[in-house]
Amino acid sequence: MVNLYYFASINNYLVGGTGNKVEDFGVGFFTKYGDGGVDISPIADLLKSEVRAVAAALGVSNEIITAPPTDGLFGDTRTDEDQIGASYDELEWAMNYIDSDRAKQDATALTEREKKVLEIYNQRHTANLHKMVEIPRCIIPNELKGQ
Repeated sequence: MVNLYYFASINNYLVGGTGNKVEDFGVGFFTKYGDGGVDISPIADLLKSEVRAVAAALGVSNEIITAPPTDGLFGDTRTDEDQIGASYDELEWAMNYIDSDRAKQDATALTEREKKVLEIYNQRHTANLHKMVEIPRCIIPNELKGQ
């Protein structure tokens, strides 16, 4: 990230992020001040299924669209799903479920897998919430600033 920001600075560029809505605001599956430290996130309001649809509309190869997502940090074939324990389609379902009226109703109709996915989603969301909120700051009263 230091290199990206160095070149962005000397060329008057912005550093763009590639996180989608589930990654950035659902489960927080990014490195704080790593791939999450960006100036602009053009697809952060799109669910993974919407990112795939945009990619298809733009003519991106199906091989790329359907490739298993991986962060590439481990140098092996480990996918995001392997690390998270749920697919992006499942996490997208959980995010939509939590935001729906259905979540306020009877949860007994859920399958065991749906319950597990909700557990994974909620655990990751809670554990990574610190990445998804504005950086805390100390508000200095004007009288202490000499104003």
